[in-house]
Amino acid sequence: MSDNHLRLGVNIDHVATVRNARGGAYPDPLRAAKLAEEAGADGITAHLREDRRHISDADIDGLMEVLSVPLNFEMAATPEMQKIALRHKPHAVCIVPEKREERTTEGGLEVAREENKLAHFIAPLRDAGCRVSIFIAADQRQIEAAHRIGAEVIELHTGAYCDAMAEDHDDKANCELEALREMSAFAHSLGLEVHAGHGLTYDTVQPIAAFPEVRELNIGHFLIGEAIFRGLTPAMAEMRRLMDEARE
Repeated sequence: MSDNHLRLGVNIDHVATVRNARGGAYPDPLRAAKLAEEAGADGITAHLREDRRHISDADIDGLMEVLSVPLNFEMAATPEMQKIALRHKPHAVCIVPEKREERTTEGGLEVAREENKLAHFIAPLRDAGCRVSIFIAADQRQIEAAHRIGAEVIELHTGAYCDAMAEDHDDKANCELEALREMSAFAHSLGLEVHAGHGLTYDTVQPIAAFPEVRELNIGHFLIGEAIFRGLTPAMAEMRRLMDEARE
């Protein structure tokens, strides 16, 4: 695989959302994860929330057993989640902000304000062999703080750019895109691996995929929604095509 390969991580949270809306075991997020793996996903992302609104503890247990691609375990910086991560030791742990009342993750983690706390929180995870990623806005202060606390990876929050695109606010979208471009390069200059995600669609993915410093995109809600209409494998194939086209 070339150094220019842009990895696609598929977030399966919202397969679990559909399952939990009815109760029972269907649709099965593990089946979605295996299907995504077979369709060429470079990794699987799952966010175990404090309120267990979608992914469950049993889902994480199952994913660790069945996956052959890396699991990116998204979690809040709480003692409960740290304990779960240390038990499973997934390939990657992505620390995200979390509020019970939010429908989806609304912004990046405030690393600069919580630097000391987060440094102590991630140290055992790194010692256990997990790659620690911090989900942050395209903000130089946050990137510098993530670097100082010992994170190996940052994931840039692309939600503001995607929202501006969806609302046809071209000036705002261009401003957000430029910030993402500049901060991708800045983070790379510090030696951080750069990922990006949140809200990406067929219409918004290519400008982000074109950033040479970005090594991985994590996409979930859109792909699971598109899978309703065309199936997960074709939905992923189109996203992969657009990513590769942008990379060229």
